[in-house]
Amino acid sequence: MATQQTRSLARFMMAPSVVLLFVWMIVPLVITIWFSFQQYNPLNPIRDGFVGFSNYALFYSNPAFLQSILNTLTLVISVLLITVIGGILLALLIDQPMWGQGIVRILVISPFFVMPPVAALVWKNMIMHPQYGVFADIARFFGAQPIDWFGQHPMLAIIIIVAWQWLPFATLILLTALQSLDGEQKEAAEMDGAGFLL
Repeated sequence: MATQQTRSLARFMMAPSVVLLFVWMIVPLVITIWFSFQQYNPLNPIRDGFVGFSNYALFYSNPAFLQSILNTLTLVISVLLITVIGGILLALLIDQPMWGQGIVRILVISPFFVMPPVAALVWKNMIMHPQYGVFADIARFFGAQPIDWFGQHPMLAIIIIVAWQWLPFATLILLTALQSLDGEQKEAAEMDGAGFLL
């Protein structure tokens, strides 16, 4: 009986935060759906009004629609693969005892705290620029022609930037999971012949 009263009291105390979270999520969704049925142009606010599904018909009939879906899938799948595989490898590396382990962790996680527009500008203008970027200097040092990343390989450039920014997050999550493993189980696995990766 007391357990049931405790549960109902806990539900009652969580209700305000759940309602607030629900409103916080549902209001932007409703406004977005409402705008999708309107003819709304911020540059010409006089042209407005309800247009029904014509925005959707215009969107789906655009010949660039299928290519944009494929580009989005390519970006998402590539970044997920890089961040999961790279995050596992970095987490395994950082989990090993080493000198300056705290500083190394901070350096690995630091790209996650860079704002996306700043990261894009830094990579575009300081690292990937074909004339004075870091990659161009490295290529010239080895006698190769610098690559115009955003001119010749724009999708790859964006994948590299987004993966660089989200790799620390995956590393942090996976490192936390690694450190929560039981030490005795890890020792038993090592005694059974488990290596660094397998």
